[in-house]
Amino acid sequence: MTLVTTGVVVLDCAEPEKLAEFYKELLGAEEVDAHAGRVEIRAADGFRLALRRDVNATVPSWPRPENSLQAHVEFVVDDVHDLDAVERRIVSLGGRRLETGDPSGPTEERGYADPAGHSFTVRRGTPTAPKQG
Repeated sequence: MTLVTTGVVVLDCAEPEKLAEFYKELLGAEEVDAHAGRVEIRAADGFRLALRRDVNATVPSWPRPENSLQAHVEFVVDDVHDLDAVERRIVSLGGRRLETGDPSGPTEERGYADPAGHSFTVRRGTPTAPKQG
């Protein structure tokens, strides 16, 4: 018998309502719940993301090596999407590009930070091997 029925990625931030707008626009998502400092959204594919108020939240510093165990969210785009166009959209919504190191490999991947500083990547295709190192 399954006890857990679903999972939600939760990001802490100072202004969850504002950050929810960024992700709703980026993902074409809808708000499914909002109360007492927490906003949850759901994308068309079912991906769920919640933003939770934490007035003491600090901006993550990924991709610095000393923070290599820090989590980030990864979004996948299909091969027909132009990653430059995706990047322009992210920046227009208030995100910023992060220098994430070596861009070579079987999958093109780009790193970004949302307006509150949480890191995420956008990649095209399916990775063929696990991360090394």
